[in-house]
Amino acid sequence: MLTTSLDISSNYNIDPDNVQTLGRYQIICQLGQGATGIVYLVWDPFIRRNVALKVAKTETDKFRENFLAEAQSAGRLSHPNIVAVYDAGSEDDFCYIAMEYIKGATLENFCRKENLLPPNKGLEVILEVCKGLEYAHREGVIHRDIKPSNILLNLDGSAKITDFGVAQMTDRTFTTSIRGTPHYLSPEQVKDEIVSFQSDIFALGCVLYEILAGEKAFPGENSYGVLYKITSTEPRSILSIRSDLPKVLDEIVRKAIRKDPSERYQSCVEMAADLDVALRGILASPRNLEKSKEVADYFQNLSFFADFKKEQLSELTALANIVKFPGGKVVASEGEIDDTFYIILSGQVKVRKGEKDIATIGTGECFGEMAFLGGQPRVANVAAEGDCVLMKITASLLQKLPDSVGLLFFRSFARTLVQRLSKNLEERN
Repeated sequence: MLTTSLDISSNYNIDPDNVQTLGRYQIICQLGQGATGIVYLVWDPFIRRNVALKVAKTETDKFRENFLAEAQSAGRLSHPNIVAVYDAGSEDDFCYIAMEYIKGATLENFCRKENLLPPNKGLEVILEVCKGLEYAHREGVIHRDIKPSNILLNLDGSAKITDFGVAQMTDRTFTTSIRGTPHYLSPEQVKDEIVSFQSDIFALGCVLYEILAGEKAFPGENSYGVLYKITSTEPRSILSIRSDLPKVLDEIVRKAIRKDPSERYQSCVEMAADLDVALRGILASPRNLEKSKEVADYFQNLSFFADFKKEQLSELTALANIVKFPGGKVVASEGEIDDTFYIILSGQVKVRKGEKDIATIGTGECFGEMAFLGGQPRVANVAAEGDCVLMKITASLLQKLPDSVGLLFFRSFARTLVQRLSKNLEERN
């Protein structure tokens, strides 16, 4: 029970100096306030640690019923990228949810142009949010209120989604009132149509836009202006705001915030796959090596290119991406689906399946051939063992090569496969 009577005003603030406890929770201070409630830092004597307590005024019996039902749904979720829900209940005119307390800041702190995260860090945060949302969606839970202030950044840099459940019970019909400025609502939410997992993806696309561009995808002077833009206009390209960003990020954002849910990413896994490709491109810092005679001479000394003439090798290097990876950096991950094939120009990589190292591949050799040929998930992790330089080959690149060069490539490719199979057979015997 509330041990001290509360002033049920529009703000319904609890003064920690006058109110010491709420149920079993000992109030320490207020952490923040949103449209659906106030969050307090409290001490839970049962589990003997600080927790975050979100308190909302119970406006109707239906509100209370929905609040508790959705809090129970949120309580089922257990994932590293979702704030844990410990308890939920109601006392007098209040409902509350006790949640994991995260020391750190919200992503909202990094949405201003003067304080943006580096692009790679921003993508890492959104990838973690994708992981948490994908798990929730598999459990049948839609967040409905993804926004920067509901994404917490822990002191270790990890991201956690909060306000599951509380968001779902909020009235979103907008027929009589609008709670806050709804910059992250999907068109179907604005129109009071069926909400799906793609609604969360739309919101996440808006968040991605904001942390990259430093401004909202759908700005407006008031809520109704924002709603109009969400349903009827397209945002500025992030490339017109930040020309230093790769084009692929603009494409990812635009796909995530399509008006028609069927045209968006159909799952967070699908969105994460594109984000992962973009992130690897940023971190690997791909750059073309000088297409000089000396470079061609060097490549020609590698076993994979033994049959190439210098002119043919120059044609290949003119189109291929040459990428550099620092030691320990993962090049390919087990389970990912990718048609990329790599040739090691310098250094070596370690192949690891589960917890076991299964091979070391060195200069002049290649890897990724099975994923390249069949489009199957990769069966092992591959990481750079010391700094290495790789030639990155894709199916689309091969289609651009002259027939004579493509034929040479596949001849070397087949020779490498035969040698690898023969070696495996010898080791088994």
